[in-house]
Parts: sequence; structure tokens; C-alpha cells
Amino acid sequence: MAAIIECVPNISEGRDLSKIEKIVSAARGIDGCSVLGVEPDADYNRTVITIAGEPNSVQEAAYKLIESAIINIDMQTHSGEHPRLGVVDVCPFIPLEGVTMEECSKYAKVLAERIALDFSVPTFLYGYSATHDDRFLLSSLRKEEYEGFRNRLEEGETSHSNTTRFPDYGPREWNEKVAKSGGITIGSRDILIAYNVNVDETDATISKIIGSTVRSSGRLIKRNGKKTRIPGMLNKVQGMGVTLESNNISQVSMNILDINSCPLHIAFEACKVIAEDHGKSLLGSEIVGLVPLKVMTDAGRWFSDKEDSDENELVIFAIQGLGLDYLDKFEPKNRIIEWALRSDE
Repeated sequence: MAAIIECVPNISEGRDLSKIEKIVSAARGIDGCSVLGVEPDADYNRTVITIAGEPNSVQEAAYKLIESAIINIDMQTHSGEHPRLGVVDVCPFIPLEGVTMEECSKYAKVLAERIALDFSVPTFLYGYSATHDDRFLLSSLRKEEYEGFRNRLEEGETSHSNTTRFPDYGPREWNEKVAKSGGITIGSRDILIAYNVNVDETDATISKIIGSTVRSSGRLIKRNGKKTRIPGMLNKVQGMGVTLESNNISQVSMNILDINSCPLHIAFEACKVIAEDHGKSLLGSEIVGLVPLKVMTDAGRWFSDKEDSDENELVIFAIQGLGLDYLDKFEPKNRIIEWALRSDE
């Protein structure tokens, strides 16, 4: 069995298409791996890139891409709806076939140390590569984002503890180079689905309510001067509400951390119920990056009224039921991991 891993760098540029192409092209042309997806988002000012193939080749492609991002992106002028810490906000390695999570963690650590050493930028390890339990979640390391990064490094006022404050590798002081790059977070994780549900509203009032209701961490309520956390509806889901000004809608932006604990269609249906309770309707949804075939066929079975649908029919039912064509056409041969790898051979 050939060893195959996936790497999904998220760069902090989603508007300048020529700059995005320059960064992505640095990862192309490396034997043993392929760039399977490039998905820019102007509102988020962020692009999700999917690379897959032989582990050493994928690691080298990620290195080249991060190098180009450091050269071509300046965090001092960056703004966007999505939280971020640096020019490459996150770069996870994911085992797909014939590779263990432990091996992916080693690839992440080697890359993080190499990037810090070669370019003098701060790098953090997260997920299964994390050096402390408090550093496991990306959100824990990204807290206060780029705007609060200088205070963290200069030991100014911050909500970070000493377990999350400083990078694993690279400089621990603020300088011109760090001001331009911000911090880069690299790690290893299970397959995660970045999933956005569209809400028919121009601001994010209802999508923020939905996000805080469905996410596993729930929301804080205050009663009689005391704060109480109410757990969320869905298991192993992160969520928030954001505006999507370019389309005059809002989105519930979610990370589904475990597709077995929360299938895609269940997340969609939960958002739908809450939106309708507040007098709003959904306008389909979108998957960011590539998705495993099983996620689509499971959703297809949920929406299908046929008992004996084949794989292709189930994918069509999933696309229709989840409204994946609302913002952009969903091309299954390019967006389903197994099919994209097959067509690239």
C-alpha cells in the first residue's frame, strides 16, 4: 500500500489572484504529489490549498509554498473576516493511507523547525504535534490573532498563559520580519471538514446565534450576576457566524472535527432548524477544501428517497440536499479526495 498524506495550508490572501497563483505555483511540479485544490475567499481574505501524495514530496511542497507566502504576503496590511495569526495561518498534515498520525506529527515538526530556522519566523505546533495539551487546539494558539501577537512576544498584556504564549521554534521577539509574517502554525490532525452554511440575511445576527448554539463549546449566559456555559448541540464542532458581504448573506462557519461524531448532513439540519425558528431560511452550503467520499455518500443516503442508489447517485443527492451549488458549482471529480486522486493519476 502506497503511503499517502494530505496537507491543507491556509494562506492569508484571498483577493489578489495573481499573488495566490504565485504562491501556489511554488508547490507545483514536485514529483510524488499534486495540488488538488485552490479555493480563495475574498470576504475571508484567505485561500485553502489542498496537496496530497507521497509524504516527503508533500512536505517539500508545503515548504516551498510557505516560503513563497512569507515572501509575497504582508500581515501588516491584511484584513478579513476569518481569524488568523500569520501569512500561513495553519498548515496541517493528515494521514490518508499507509501512514500513521505519529508519522504525520514528525513531518509537521521537521517542517516547523525548518521554516523557523530558514526564514527566522515564529512557528507553532498544534494538534497531535502539540508540545503541550493546552496547545492542541488551533484556536488556543490563534487567540488574539495577529493584532495581539506583538504583545504576546513582548510579554505585554495578553490573555495567553505561558503554555500558549510563545512559539515552539523561531524568534520570541517582535521585529520587522515577524511583523510582516506573523506566526505560522503547523501540525497534524484527523480529517476535518471546513463547512459553511449560508443564511438568508445581510448581517450575521442569526448566523452568530446558530454558531454559538451548534458548536460543542456552546455559549455563555449570565444570570443573577453569574456566568454559566450552556453546551452546544453538536459534538466535536467549532462554529461562528460571519457576514459574506460579496453575496449579501451571512454564514455559519464550522469546522467539523470528527465526521463520525457529526456527519455533514446533521450539521446542516441543525442549522436549518435554528434558522427557521428565527424566521430565516438557509441558502445552501459550501465545503471548503476536499472531502472524503464517505461524507458525501452518507449525506446522500440521508437526502435520498431511494434504497438502492449507487455511489454517483448518492453524491448527486448530497449536492442537491446540502445546496452545494448555491455559491459556486460543486465539481465532485475535483472536490472528493478519492476521485481527485484518481483523476490525477
